[in-house]
Amino acid sequence: MSGDELALEQEYLTELYAHVDALREQAAARVESGGDPDTVAVWQSELSRLDGIEHGLCFGRLDMNDGTCAYIGRTGVFRESDDEQLLVDWRAPLARAFYTATAADPQGVRRRRRITTRGRTVVAVDDELLDSDGSEGHLVGEAALLAAVTAERTGRMREIVTTLQAEQDSIIRSAERGVLVVQGGPGTGKTAVALHRVAYLLYTHEHLRNRGVLVVGPSRIFLDYIGQVLPGLGENRVVASTIAELGDGLGFGELDPEAERKGSARMAEEIAHAVRSRVRVPEEPVEVFFEDQPLTLATESCHRAVSKAREAGLPHNQARLVFQNELVGSLADLLVERMESVVLDDDGRALDGGSADGSLGAADLRALSAAGVVVDPDDAAPHEMIDAADRDGLRASLLADDGIVAALDEVWPELAADDVVTELIGSAPRTSADVALLDEAAAVLGTGSGKGVFGHIVIDEAQELSEMQWRMLMRRCPSRSMTLVGDLAQTGTSSGARSWGQMLAPHVADRWRLAELTVNYRTPSEIMEATVDLLAGTGLRPPKSVRSSGEVPWLERVSREALGELVGEIAAKHETGQLAVIAPPHLVPELAAVLEVPHPVELTESIVVLEPNQAKGLEFDSVLIVEPAEILGAGGFGRSDLYVSMTRATRRLGVACVQEVPEPLAGMAPREGSAARP
Repeated sequence: MSGDELALEQEYLTELYAHVDALREQAAARVESGGDPDTVAVWQSELSRLDGIEHGLCFGRLDMNDGTCAYIGRTGVFRESDDEQLLVDWRAPLARAFYTATAADPQGVRRRRRITTRGRTVVAVDDELLDSDGSEGHLVGEAALLAAVTAERTGRMREIVTTLQAEQDSIIRSAERGVLVVQGGPGTGKTAVALHRVAYLLYTHEHLRNRGVLVVGPSRIFLDYIGQVLPGLGENRVVASTIAELGDGLGFGELDPEAERKGSARMAEEIAHAVRSRVRVPEEPVEVFFEDQPLTLATESCHRAVSKAREAGLPHNQARLVFQNELVGSLADLLVERMESVVLDDDGRALDGGSADGSLGAADLRALSAAGVVVDPDDAAPHEMIDAADRDGLRASLLADDGIVAALDEVWPELAADDVVTELIGSAPRTSADVALLDEAAAVLGTGSGKGVFGHIVIDEAQELSEMQWRMLMRRCPSRSMTLVGDLAQTGTSSGARSWGQMLAPHVADRWRLAELTVNYRTPSEIMEATVDLLAGTGLRPPKSVRSSGEVPWLERVSREALGELVGEIAAKHETGQLAVIAPPHLVPELAAVLEVPHPVELTESIVVLEPNQAKGLEFDSVLIVEPAEILGAGGFGRSDLYVSMTRATRRLGVACVQEVPEPLAGMAPREGSAARP
């Protein structure tokens, strides 16, 4: 590409940054000026958004057949003087051709130019001529893509906005409503696609900006890994959380041997039954006292109040208030009846002989006559001395009486989610599997989920969720607008998904759609070939790799005593990018100490040591798997864990075996130049 073309694009890029800088200065000034907190927050958010798009502001240009051109970037930029659009947001309809136009279907595009920048400097431009007859040459659109997938890893996921492929773009721009399942094997970019879809939906659907979007990931490590993607796409209005963190911020990280039972939807029935069974109507009448007056909680009255509360259809603790009001109403009526049956003289003294219906009996009339009081016959008829306000006050007094409330609570107690779950599982909630139980109990009790509801939810590694966790997340999205990302071949828990339809049917029936990503952009073909035997018999097809690395995956047998030496040797030879050592949990602290790397892991380090379940969704330049037989034998889903571990690498894969070599790896080549290790 000529220097003139680079200079042309540099001049344009400089103008774009000048406009963005002006917007940034305006936002900063509004923040510094203070004022209404909500207004300041809006401008602070805008300032963060502008900071997020600093890198790679403009990355493309479309030259159309009609002579017009459009620059494509991370946000829309307009010239204030004449409202001319200088930069088209990648999510706008006009930008779609940048990702989907081909020589067979140019969509009116004559030339697609990819602009590579470093900071604010244009360093390269690559052109694809889509209507060329061959005389001008033709560049395929793989150069930028391959450069991106082979670039060194940094411990943070990159966005793929500059290299989106047509099958990815189609998913990103699909309709917002309903549940979209994105099924894709390792390296297909499904996580990046889901995040770009979030940015697209926020751009095109105003209501989501107010209702909010929740991104659920498998671990905090993973969420930190993807944390820079959305800000880089100009969006910072998303809540990111793990399942455990949705449990009111409690950190449940412990493995749970009862996870399968706790994840079953049957637990919802058990929780509902446990709560319902705490309402116990006494078999015999219960005597209580109010201001030294004996009152009776009749069994029949209790049954009637319980039935009324059940009919209200409210959660337990709210229905309890209906029960209390009904039963206290009965007690208040009893007290009113007693007071109405007593006639008082002018000095407030009771005259005996009053009738229960409020009329004056013969004894009352005689007593009043003896007292010199002449009673009009009409006044002797039934009448009420206590009005509606008095009755309301009496009910309030009854509800404020500790003894009365204690008696009512014996029948219908107020409950807390922690107590319900503790009684059900026999111990205090402490693991991630318990979070969904707490959430279910809170829903039954009406004590709230603690995190609110959202307009759209994205769930990564969705195949890992249990039935109870699905119930928990569905409560947070009443509209059932979701993007689910996963791979059934990577299901690593016994309570996870075996089919999408089976997992979603209780919540959306058949109102969901499946989109599949079939191309592996990350993992070289050599590594994918080494995993073929792991998928044998599963009925699942691995995604097709688009490239070869030229690096043959290797395997080496090593003694337990020499394991640290081998790992240290591999690490010493590691020079560029990131190396991940993936090992069974009990070996991770030891290997981290050998390599002198942080434990718990810091993903931005050049060398990291991880457990297999921590590696899900991540990618590294090189991967060394330690003791695959132990990973493979760890429960019924060890095959999935080993498959995940082997497909994290973009360049090199090595395997170190202390035990016997697992059969699915028996065909791997020995490490070149390795020495026997006793």
